[in-house]
Amino acid sequence: MKEQLKNHILKFVSPSESELKAFLNATTFKTIKNKEYLVKEGQYCNYQYFILNGCFRSFFVNKKGVEKVVNFGIEDWWLTDLDSFINQKPSELNIQAAEDSQVLKISKEKLDAILEKTLVLNQYFRIIHEKVRIADQKRIQFMYSLSGEELYHVFCQHNPDFVQRVPQYMLASYLGFTPEFLSKIRGRKKT
Repeated sequence: MKEQLKNHILKFVSPSESELKAFLNATTFKTIKNKEYLVKEGQYCNYQYFILNGCFRSFFVNKKGVEKVVNFGIEDWWLTDLDSFINQKPSELNIQAAEDSQVLKISKEKLDAILEKTLVLNQYFRIIHEKVRIADQKRIQFMYSLSGEELYHVFCQHNPDFVQRVPQYMLASYLGFTPEFLSKIRGRKKT
């Protein structure tokens, strides 16, 4: 399990063996059942989670009681409510498994202690956060500049894994559609 995280880190940076070992030893394994929550709105998000296998969604419930998906996460992705984790305030998000999953988690205290000692692992997390920020920026840009159908096709092209794994209503919420609109788009694609 920890070998998977080690390989992910080594794709981006080259820490010393002792730095890598200290980091991996600071993580703990957790199994999550489908529909189980890592974090619920109002709780404190005290961990960052590295997804070993499975799929998660981050979402909130708007004033009308409608779930709005903010993000998804699959294998080799880090997932957390960054605002709650960094600022140590109650989460405004829910993070829920969309299928049976396994993660490695690291607490804020342990992560902060390790990052104080090693520049290389700071670089790793900077790279990861930059990639997430770029993806979020592109998503917002696409949502404002593309038609619904174009947005769906761009998403499918860049994220084929999600289209097969995520229920249609979750994907529709993430893209800002109703499930019915997404169903129409999928129907046109098949004809």
